[in-house]
Amino acid sequence: MDKIIISCAVTGSIHTPSMSPHLPVTADEIADQAVAAAEAGAAVLHLHARNPADGRPSQDPALFAAFLPAIRDRCDAIINITTGGGLGMSLDERLAPAKWAAPEIASLNMGSLNFDISGAAARVPAFRHDWERPYLEMTRDFILSNTFAQIERGLRDLGALGTRFEYECYDVGHLYNLAHFVDRGLVKPPFFVQAIFGILGGIGADHANLMHMKSTADRLFGADYRLSVLAAGRHQMPFVTMGAILGANVRVGLEDSLYISKGRLATSNAEQVAKIRRILDELSLEVATPDEARAMLRTKGAGGVAF
Repeated sequence: MDKIIISCAVTGSIHTPSMSPHLPVTADEIADQAVAAAEAGAAVLHLHARNPADGRPSQDPALFAAFLPAIRDRCDAIINITTGGGLGMSLDERLAPAKWAAPEIASLNMGSLNFDISGAAARVPAFRHDWERPYLEMTRDFILSNTFAQIERGLRDLGALGTRFEYECYDVGHLYNLAHFVDRGLVKPPFFVQAIFGILGGIGADHANLMHMKSTADRLFGADYRLSVLAAGRHQMPFVTMGAILGANVRVGLEDSLYISKGRLATSNAEQVAKIRRILDELSLEVATPDEARAMLRTKGAGGVAF
């Protein structure tokens, strides 16, 4: 069995500052937590940016420029920049930081879907910032748009920079969307397929669904892909552990869950990385270093980025 790549999604655009005091918002907080996650065992750092004044998700390249060089200088992890951005952003906004930075990897959503996180608003006793509640509640009537034309533009614009992709698949149909682009010759293996479970609007966090996603990807891509698994909220650790047992790579981080155990907030991204690393060690599963992950995913290397 190949070594397992641990990815860490450091801050994301789903959780809001009022949900946890440990969610990184400023450039220094994002850099410090990212580096600590790498030191704990994460080979890939999946990164979003936020407005430091109020924690609002932002795709302003200047905000990424405030922390990317510090992370690069302080650790050797692969940097993976989101093109999902924040909910409701235009495609131009979503692509801007990755086009500026030309990272080794960028995330790319592989299909449109209902994306409902409105239920989280009812669980927050009080909001610190006036944008938070409307941002969450508007998703009752929201579609996360990733049309074939939008996906193709991301593939072409970022592929021209030598950037490879974390193909984010929220449902089985998204695997077939990826296969469509494979058939057209627009993407080359190995395909880093991030199977995402537990978002309302996507495939549910049921173990049978993980088996179905894996068997479908096996059939579509054979030996040409690397599966990674993440699950939202309380499903995070059990689900990624099952994925690892099946030979998949794993993703944790405060983007995907704010908790380290039932009822207890994680104090950092590194705490989650350390936990999944302990689990992998107990299962005698070896964890990939950043350079081993680069070889497995065939990235262009840290020297090929533009920041």
